[in-house]
Amino acid sequence: MASNVDRKWLALELSATALSALLWWYGSGLHPLWWLSWLAPLPVLLLAARVRARWAALAAFAAYAIGGLNQWDYLHGYIGLPLATILLVIGEPALMLTLCTLLFRRLLLRGRAIAAVLAVPTLWIAIEYLNTQFSPHGTFGCIAYTQMDALPVIQIAAVTGLWGIGFLLLLLPAALAMQMSPAVSRRARAAVAVITVLLLGGSAAYGGWRLQAPATATMRIGLVSLEKPIRPALHTPDGQALQARYVAAIDRLAGQGARTVVIPETSFATADATVPTFAALAQQHDLTLDAGIDFKGDPRAERNMVMLFQPGAAVPSTYSKHHLIPGFESQYTPGDSYRMLEGTPGVGLAICKDMDFHDIGQAYAARDAQLLLVPAWDFSVDGWLHSRMAIMRGVESGFAVARAARSGRLTLSDDRGRVLAEASSEKHDAELGGDLPLRGTHTLYGRWGNWFAWMDLAALLALLIQAARRPPHNGAD
Repeated sequence: MASNVDRKWLALELSATALSALLWWYGSGLHPLWWLSWLAPLPVLLLAARVRARWAALAAFAAYAIGGLNQWDYLHGYIGLPLATILLVIGEPALMLTLCTLLFRRLLLRGRAIAAVLAVPTLWIAIEYLNTQFSPHGTFGCIAYTQMDALPVIQIAAVTGLWGIGFLLLLLPAALAMQMSPAVSRRARAAVAVITVLLLGGSAAYGGWRLQAPATATMRIGLVSLEKPIRPALHTPDGQALQARYVAAIDRLAGQGARTVVIPETSFATADATVPTFAALAQQHDLTLDAGIDFKGDPRAERNMVMLFQPGAAVPSTYSKHHLIPGFESQYTPGDSYRMLEGTPGVGLAICKDMDFHDIGQAYAARDAQLLLVPAWDFSVDGWLHSRMAIMRGVESGFAVARAARSGRLTLSDDRGRVLAEASSEKHDAELGGDLPLRGTHTLYGRWGNWFAWMDLAALLALLIQAARRPPHNGAD
């Protein structure tokens, strides 16, 4: 029969697990409440030094596995991923928190409190970074995306990329858990408090300062998504009818002053190297028209392509999507080149999933892009998250983003991550126009890339060595 003490610890473990699970449920996924993401690990980290390792590990894994079920309907119902893949997507953050909790516990109980606090964000970011180097989905799932509504927080991405945001996000709960843990020296508590306040306060001050920068120019841009029919052949009656509807929408946006218009990824299928109606429209309104095309004109390779029509251009500029969705886009051949338009401001081209990857942002940063035009296609319920992943590339690498997605969001965002205009096409047609501020921004991340992640990996090695060493005799940090 269980003793009262056993019942007390069981209740404590279950409570910590349930609270972390609840915080992770609402602090992650497709529409996270950004401030809950900071608190989600705290209950299980508080538990870590008070129970045996196996119970701490179980609580951490169960909390994030249960909380991660908030994505079940999206992964299973909307995307239709195999069960094994869904379990991997949900289970990976749970495993990451488990490893972080165990390393935190080990270092804390060995008297290395400062190392214990730093171990949590360092290990998490190391795993995230390594995963992005091998995953066909790039940065999808990175914890930093939970912070896209916290503008001062995400500005640090201009220096560190995603990794600095995630590091701060995991540092705070680890520091709080250490402060409330037994047998920690006053010196260690004070040192961790100073480190945490300096890092969080410095990042917040930098973010506030960066958000004050004035724009150097503006561009009037229109975005439009007409949901059906899906990818009709341009020469068919359905294709002609859809083209006529787009012409009417573009006419309206041009009448409102739009100088550039973007329509979604693979809006039409065609084997023609140009679309005369769109070319004439660009000439008539003196505007740039960026259209997503399923191009079938090359017998060697079908392409998920952008055709960009400009006044006076005999043929459209083109760009082929680099990063294709495994399984869904197996018919396409990926592109391997970038496209910048002539003149100023510097405008580059990308397509949908390209914006999930750092290489796109860094390539256009090297080309001094001030704006990316991004036709896209989302999965109906993930429009907020996927649009924010694209917006993050702009914060990291210093450019505005005009993104028009079918079954997603239409967004105009500046290089600070502000969303200046937004409309949902998740369930219906959508159209918007707005003035987009542009700046000639050059970021440290755009120049140096993932330097912070490499420093993080080096720090993790040092922390693992600390964890393997015998504890100091006096229990001091």
